[in-house]
Amino acid sequence: MDTMEKYRDKTVLVTGSCGTVGAELVRQLITSPAAHIVCIDNNETELFFQIERHRDSGKVSGHLADVRDAEALKLRMRGIDIVIHSAALKHVGLCEDSPAQAIATNIDGTQNVIDAALENEVERVIFTSSDKAVNPTNVMGTSKLMGERLMTAAAETTSNDLNVRARNAGTIFASTRFGNVLGSRGSVVPIFRRQIDAGGPITLTDREMTRFIMSLEDAVGLVLESVWLAAGGEVMVTKMPVARIEDIAHVMRDAVSGGDDIEITEIGAKPGEKMYEELMNDEEVRRTVEYGNFFVTLSAFADRNAPCYAHLADQPSPDRPFNSAVEQALDRQEVATYFAEKGFI
Repeated sequence: MDTMEKYRDKTVLVTGSCGTVGAELVRQLITSPAAHIVCIDNNETELFFQIERHRDSGKVSGHLADVRDAEALKLRMRGIDIVIHSAALKHVGLCEDSPAQAIATNIDGTQNVIDAALENEVERVIFTSSDKAVNPTNVMGTSKLMGERLMTAAAETTSNDLNVRARNAGTIFASTRFGNVLGSRGSVVPIFRRQIDAGGPITLTDREMTRFIMSLEDAVGLVLESVWLAAGGEVMVTKMPVARIEDIAHVMRDAVSGGDDIEITEIGAKPGEKMYEELMNDEEVRRTVEYGNFFVTLSAFADRNAPCYAHLADQPSPDRPFNSAVEQALDRQEVATYFAEKGFI
């Protein structure tokens, strides 16, 4: 069945609905057969404009709430079928500066979403995770990894026999992990564009740095697909192409008339910043299978032969971690073609 058709007559709640990913989730869900989309955000102004923008659809409502507020979430999840949890603090530097705030939103907030979903017998909950959750080197990545672990724990209960795992009979909890969304607030694309508009220079942290890339529309489409792939407790890793940051800078500069006059300079990596991105590490490879557009990583405690994972039984397993330093990067012409197709140049 077509992915969007599965949303027919469903009521979907999106946390962080005014963020880059959240807003695109709402936009795509409006075009689906979903009965209603409930928008949750703590940004009053952006939420107001989001409701106004989609008022004519007749299927959007918005509520001012923070995922830190457990009681507000329990109230707003009444009658909800599906929750897509995209609310988070995502800027590495700010989370490093204020770790308690990252914990309150990204960890405690995720547990609040879980508790509210269980109390309201929500059908499915998907947590939007990040490549930075893999072997994290910073507070933001660590908090995202903990969010994944909370989702997996919510999907499993331990019986008296520690070797036996029983599936939660109610809500299905799972995570979707993806890398850089081009054009999002945290990506290099808007930064490079501003620098180009100002006449340069374009600043690179390191010329050898690589990143997974994907357009916002494609990434959100895969999140919506993962909702229905989830059986419980998995982390679904989106397959994404790899690009060198230097090539992105050259492609964006070359797309501007007279762009050769704009200098590209190297300023050094920021604290907590990786030279490469990981979407799946060495330890996860042994409990991962490929399935369509995803690598599906099962919990370390999961029984791969359980009936809920029957769809994965005959699927191949990867032979290496999914790492942007290992995967073949797009060459500069391929980056230019990709950017042109997705409307970035």
